[in-house]
Parts: sequence; C-alpha cells; structure tokens
Amino acid sequence: MPSGTMEQMTMSDGAEIAVYHVQPEGERRGGLVLVQEIFGVTDHIRELADEYAEDGYEVIAPALFDREHPGFEAGYTGLDFDRAVQLARQLHPFDLSLRDVQTCIDALKEQGPVFVVGYCYGGSVAWMAATRLSGVAAASGYYGSLIPGVADEEPKVPVIAHFGRYDHGIPMEGVDKVVAKAWPLAEVFVYEAGHGFNSDRRKDYHEPSADLAKERTLALFRANSG
Repeated sequence: MPSGTMEQMTMSDGAEIAVYHVQPEGERRGGLVLVQEIFGVTDHIRELADEYAEDGYEVIAPALFDREHPGFEAGYTGLDFDRAVQLARQLHPFDLSLRDVQTCIDALKEQGPVFVVGYCYGGSVAWMAATRLSGVAAASGYYGSLIPGVADEEPKVPVIAHFGRYDHGIPMEGVDKVVAKAWPLAEVFVYEAGHGFNSDRRKDYHEPSADLAKERTLALFRANSG
C-alpha cells in the first residue's frame, strides 16, 4: 500500500499547516482532498488516504486545526474528545476549513479532476465543497452533522451523503430534510448503522456499510472523470 508524508502547505491567510500527502499507485485517476474528523489527521485518516492512493488518487489531507493546536491527534473519548469538540465548535472557524480545502483543491487541479471526501466534521466540509467551492468534480460526505442545516443550498457538482439511521447526533428528521430537497446533483444514502460507521477504530464501526459507502464513493468519482 502507498504511504504518504506530512508536509507543510501555505494556506490563503498565509498560515502554514501540515498536510498528509500521498501519491497514487499506478495510473493517476485524479486528485482527492480528504477531510478529517474532529480528531485530526489521525492514523485512521492517514490509512484512508493511503487506501484512496491505492485506488489511483493523489491525496492531500490537511490538518485543519494546526493553527490552534499543531499536530493535534485525538482519541474518541475523555479529554481528547472534549478538546476535539472545543477545537471544532469554538476555536476553529468553519469557514477557514473551507478556505483551506479550496487551497488544497487549487494545488491539485492543474493535473486533472479533483474530488473531496470527508468524515464527520469533514463530511460537512465535503458537502459544502460541492455547494460553495470551485474546482470540485464531485464530493462524498460521511455523517456530516451540519448538512441538514445547509440543505437549502443547491449543490453545484455531484455529491453524495452517507448517514447512519441510528446516529444519535444526526436525527433522521434532518436527513429527511436533505432528501426532501431532491437536488438534481445530490443523492443521500442511509445505512443501518450509527455515527462513525466507517471507522474500524470506533464502537459503531459497521463493515458492510463502510464497504458499500466506499463502493458508492468510488463509483461517483469514476462517473465524473475519476
């Protein structure tokens, strides 16, 4: 499996943050910005990036909280969890994450199509990349809690969203609101799983759902020049 390196990248505000950068294996299908959970660019996020590189994508995963907490990598419980929530909800502006993802897209777009995938916090970023950012070929957002709140914004490019039916943090009423918008370029999938079902490090990991969501994500990318 390919493995990447942590590099420094200058963002639009002049800040330098770390990004995990991995080159594709075999024929290059496109670029991919992989957006972290609230827990940082953890070994799980790096492993996902390596897997997408194995699928033919050059991947950049930005460490979005580097300005506030350089090198942040957290576990899923206790003080780690509390710090992750504080960074995501209080200390780090969400719009800055979007701007950082735009910088990563711009770094990849000269070489072909660029896609965005994100998980949890990053799932919301990925969805909004399809509604607000430029240079995105398609996007896939996993269990992004902010997605129902921006459902009125029409996606400009193809995007899919993955939700767990038993996700206590994202009630199905919110998911139904996204579905009801019936945006032509958007598709919503609901899995018989809870929050974080894609991560084998989490208690709600559900392998059949994770495999199906990955299959749908790759199909979306490949249907849009990837």
